[in-house]
Amino acid sequence: MAETNPHHSPAEATATATALQDAWRVVVLNDPVNLMSYVVLVFKKVFGFDETRARKHMLEVHEQGRSVLWVGEREPAEAYVFTLQQWHLTAILESDETG
Repeated sequence: MAETNPHHSPAEATATATALQDAWRVVVLNDPVNLMSYVVLVFKKVFGFDETRARKHMLEVHEQGRSVLWVGEREPAEAYVFTLQQWHLTAILESDETG
């Protein structure tokens, strides 16, 4: 006979698994074209970041080659990637396998 955990229902486990599958990352990659000040401006406009947070992500892109700007459901993540690409930034969508 299978033992069940009284603290977690099967519905909760299914909801958690679905939520993990639905997590997507918006990643900006470094490029040799855009000025750092421009990238900060775009992050502020698109995500509503303050100056400090926008600069932190810009420096992460500049020094590490990439930065994860947003994590969430696929549809808004795709919209963010599209918007960043319209601003001529190199943005990609990745599945968030870390959950």
